[in-house]
Amino acid sequence: MEIIVLYYVIAINLAAFITMSADKRKARRRAFRISERRLLCLAAIGGSAGMFAAMYMFRHKTKHKRFFIGIPFLLFLHGILVLFFIKYNLLLSL
Repeated sequence: MEIIVLYYVIAINLAAFITMSADKRKARRRAFRISERRLLCLAAIGGSAGMFAAMYMFRHKTKHKRFFIGIPFLLFLHGILVLFFIKYNLLLSL
């Protein structure tokens, strides 16, 4: 079960990183953009690390309060969840 969770975390963070990168490319070309709601949802369901990395690597959405505050907050919450699951060994019981 742990390997499935690990694959999920890798996949969702990669998806978040790629989606943020695509939105930055679209912004430069003034093309149809990816909604902020979709970006934040990706971060909320586990992609906060990928989104955070992409934000600062591509300098995208760093001035938007929702992202500047929200993504690090979600990353912090996800970190707390991981520590909780590790401490109480909950992944083995799934």
